[in-house]
Amino acid sequence: MLGIVLVEPEIPQNTGNIARTCAVTGCTLHLVGPLGFSIDDKKLKRAGLDYWHLLDVRYYDSLDEFWEKNPNGTYFYATSKGQQRHTDVTYPPDAYLLFGKETAGLPEHLLAQHPERCIRIPMREGARCLNLSNSVAVVTYEALRQNDFADLCSAGPFPEVRDDG
Repeated sequence: MLGIVLVEPEIPQNTGNIARTCAVTGCTLHLVGPLGFSIDDKKLKRAGLDYWHLLDVRYYDSLDEFWEKNPNGTYFYATSKGQQRHTDVTYPPDAYLLFGKETAGLPEHLLAQHPERCIRIPMREGARCLNLSNSVAVVTYEALRQNDFADLCSAGPFPEVRDDG
């Protein structure tokens, strides 16, 4: 299953929205601290609505702890500094997608160590970046699409048309 990794997220509403995305897709949410909010923040809980029971969330005090507990993953680093589009790489079904904090992104040294794994969502020249929760959704659904949306329901119950006349 995909792992969505938020490194030092700062805005509880973004993290709540991302938690909901993870809950409905079956992705594991990895929260790497320090967090810019309390995990019991009502804004965080409200943004995730009633999906918390579907969520697999794991907490880490630092990136070092995350690497220690997830040593053999295939990691991709979402950044506006990436040289390849998020659609130009192949995501294995158990990839980790890393996203940095809203005000600064991922640490520069991390990006410099792995330029071949840095991905960018295309956007207009001069635009800084998408909202974090939107970025997570865009990249997550591309990775899921590449893996044929494994274990996800692709069709809902279509309403029946009644002929009353």
